[in-house]
Amino acid sequence: MYQVSKIVNTFVVMKLKGRFAPSPSGRMHLGNIYSALLSWLSVKSRGGEWLLRIEDLDRQRCRREYAEQFEDDLLWLGLVWDEGGSRGGDCGPYYQSLRNNIYISELEKIRAKGLLYPCYCRRADILAARAPHATDGNVVYQGRCRHLSDAERQQLAAERQPATRIMVPDADVSFTDGHYGLQRANLVRDCGDFIVRRADGNFAYQLAVVVDDALMGVGEVVRGCDLISSTHQQIYLYQLLGYEVPKFAHLPLLVNANGQRLSKRDASTDMGYLRQHFTPERLLGFLAFKAKIIDSYTDISLSELLQVFDWGRIPHDDIKIEAE
Repeated sequence: MYQVSKIVNTFVVMKLKGRFAPSPSGRMHLGNIYSALLSWLSVKSRGGEWLLRIEDLDRQRCRREYAEQFEDDLLWLGLVWDEGGSRGGDCGPYYQSLRNNIYISELEKIRAKGLLYPCYCRRADILAARAPHATDGNVVYQGRCRHLSDAERQQLAAERQPATRIMVPDADVSFTDGHYGLQRANLVRDCGDFIVRRADGNFAYQLAVVVDDALMGVGEVVRGCDLISSTHQQIYLYQLLGYEVPKFAHLPLLVNANGQRLSKRDASTDMGYLRQHFTPERLLGFLAFKAKIIDSYTDISLSELLQVFDWGRIPHDDIKIEAE
């Protein structure tokens, strides 16, 4: 791993910093709040700071009013962030839609290494701005456009704008997850060359999340276990750009009665519904009980949760949430 001293001119890590980075494509649901709570508890239980970043790369789906509603929902629960969002801070802007110049600069560092190429394939380009959840289906790119001739590229370029892919080496990447232990993947076999900039000019999630976490000094990333597989690609980018790799800890998913990851389609888990039917302490108690942080379903405050939070109690299997 790279040492902070190598990038001291870019950022200085004063203390442990975690983050919550939602995408404002709709109202938050129980799964979002669950991730926010566990991320907050993990870093705050060790005296760290918590950052709020708005991941609005997909400008066709994301809206500023949803981001504002996120903040209101977090504050209703008492999950106060130290930096980011409308609060601001020294590492802003905290909206990804305002960070294009930063991403361009980082992309040029990769281009200078000769690792980028144009890709004219369509389907993956559409999805590249979103976090690549495992439940969405992971198709390993076979490198079709990497091997195009100049003539073939010229012909395709006349028909459409290309996305930009990064070449990956035939190498293993491993890390020790804070909850699921040792994880290992081969970049070629398990990941494939991946998109770092879409054909419409928007930057892809994989590049943006690495650049933002690095430049904002994030030392711990807590998120759903369906993002474990994307961690290997991100570690490759961290190392390629010369940044320190943060610690990762992935969470079991909250799933509905059919075993599907909770989403905005599950109306009874929407924060608008939940705020009508729960007090903050009751909702915190429900989540803490489901995550096995506490032994019985009871109202509880954040300060009380901080006293009993223990990663060792959190289950590894998905957590089923039955709709009312």
